[in-house]
Amino acid sequence: MSGPKSGPAKPVPVPVPATVPFWEGTQAGELRVQRCDGCGTHIFYPRTHCPSCGGGKLSWVRASGRATLHSYVISHMAMPGWQGETPYVIAVVQLEEGPRMMSSLVGVPADPQHLQLDMPLEVVFEARGEMMLPMFKPAAAQTEAAQ
Repeated sequence: MSGPKSGPAKPVPVPVPATVPFWEGTQAGELRVQRCDGCGTHIFYPRTHCPSCGGGKLSWVRASGRATLHSYVISHMAMPGWQGETPYVIAVVQLEEGPRMMSSLVGVPADPQHLQLDMPLEVVFEARGEMMLPMFKPAAAQTEAAQ
């Protein structure tokens, strides 16, 4: 007799060589991005050359973890393998350092009345298998102000 079956786990990212420093950072509770040693531009997604100046010397640096909500979509349909609640918020966040990244927004209802563009956010990390995924939630000051 077998025990209760659970559905498939949430998808887990698979690091590739170019993204290993990013994922090592998430394991350490840090959001890391690349920075061009030539012009100082912060870069996300990982790449081999700076999109601003074309320079090929990029370093990995710890980002502040602060961001603002640039755009979002509320998904009412679960993607294949999703075991989280629906609806959920898929967000594009503008990192304080400049780049934008796509992530999930947590700690706030998936309702446009609670999602204000440019609202301050902060990074949090969710365990997903052996990986830690960066997600964003309303910044503590924002949450306190709403109460």
